[in-house]
Amino acid sequence: MLFDPRPKSRREEIFDREKELNSLLKGMEEYPITVLIGIRRVGKSSLLRVTLNEFDGLGLYLDARRLYASGGGTISPAVLVDEIRKILLGRGRFGFLSGIKLESVNLAGIKIKPKETTIIDIFELLNGLGEKFGRVVLAFDEAQYLRFYGPRGGKDLLAGMAYAYDSLPNLGFVFTGSEVGLLHDFIGIDDYSSPLFGRVYEEVEVKPFPRELSEAFLREGFEEVGLKVPEGEIKRAVDELDGIPGWLVEFGFNYWKSGSFERAMERTVERARAMIREELLELEKRSPRYSLILRAIAMGLSRWREVKDYVEAKSGPITNARLSALLKNLEKMGWVRKENREYRIIDPLVEKILKG
Repeated sequence: MLFDPRPKSRREEIFDREKELNSLLKGMEEYPITVLIGIRRVGKSSLLRVTLNEFDGLGLYLDARRLYASGGGTISPAVLVDEIRKILLGRGRFGFLSGIKLESVNLAGIKIKPKETTIIDIFELLNGLGEKFGRVVLAFDEAQYLRFYGPRGGKDLLAGMAYAYDSLPNLGFVFTGSEVGLLHDFIGIDDYSSPLFGRVYEEVEVKPFPRELSEAFLREGFEEVGLKVPEGEIKRAVDELDGIPGWLVEFGFNYWKSGSFERAMERTVERARAMIREELLELEKRSPRYSLILRAIAMGLSRWREVKDYVEAKSGPITNARLSALLKNLEKMGWVRKENREYRIIDPLVEKILKG
C-alpha cells in the first residue's frame, strides 16, 4: 500500500522507481561498489530493501545509524561483526538474507566471536558463501555514519573493503546516504588518501518526484484506500510538500484516517516538526550555528552576507572561513543547495517549520 508509512520491501509497493531499482540491481550484480544517494525521506531505504529482495544472491542489510546509536556515538569493530553474525543466524533486527532460505545456508562449523573475529575474517566468510550462492552484497544504509567506525574515522574499515575489492570477487558493497557530500567524503574514491581511491563504482540517485508524479502518487494512493479526493486538495498538498515521498505518504495516510485536508496537513506538519527537531538537535551537537544558518535561509536571507549578518547578530562574531565551512557542510549534509550565489532549503517542509 502506497500510504503505508513503513519502509517497503516488495517491488509492487513502490511507485515509479523502476529505473532506479533496475540500476541499483545492475550495480549489485556487476560492480564491487554501488552508491545510492538522495535527500532525506526520498525513499532510499525502501528502494534498497526492495532491490535486495530482488537480488539473485545473498543480500545483507545494515542500518549504520543503529550501529552508531548502539555504540553511544562510535561503531566498534566488535559491534559490526556481531551484527553481521546475528544476520547470518537469522536474528538480525533489520538485516536479512534475500532470496535464500536460511536453512539452505550451511553455517555448521562457522564460529564468529565478535571480540576475536576481524572484519577481514567476516569478509572472507561472506566471499566463501558467495561461492555457493553466486554473490554476496553487504548493504549499509546511511553509510556516512561508518566514519565513526574504530579509532581512525573508518579508515580501517575502508582498508578492509579495498582488500575485498581486490581479492574477494564474490563480495560487493552498497552504500546509501542522505548526507551525500559526507558519504562521498567518507568513501573517498576521488581522494588520494582513501583506501578506496580510484576504485570503479556505480552511482544511483533517487530524486524527489516532479509535480505531475507527486499528484499521480497521491491519486493512486487514495484510489487504493477507496477515497475520492478533490483535485484541488491534491494540488494544494503538492504545493506544501513538493515531491518528497516521505511527506506525501505521511499526508496521504493522515488524510485517509481523518478525512480532512486541514487535519491531515496539520498532523503531517506536527510529525515533521518532531522529526526535524531531533535532526536539528543532532546538528547542534556539531555546532549550534547550524540552526542559526538554516533559520536565516528559511527567512529569506539567502545571500552569504545576509546569513553572516544574521548569525553574528544572534551569536557574535564569526570568521568568513568558518561561516563558509559551515555552509559547505550543510550542502554536503543535504540541508541546503546553492544556486546563483543564493542558498535555499532543499525540503519545503523543513523551511516551513524553521520559519514557524
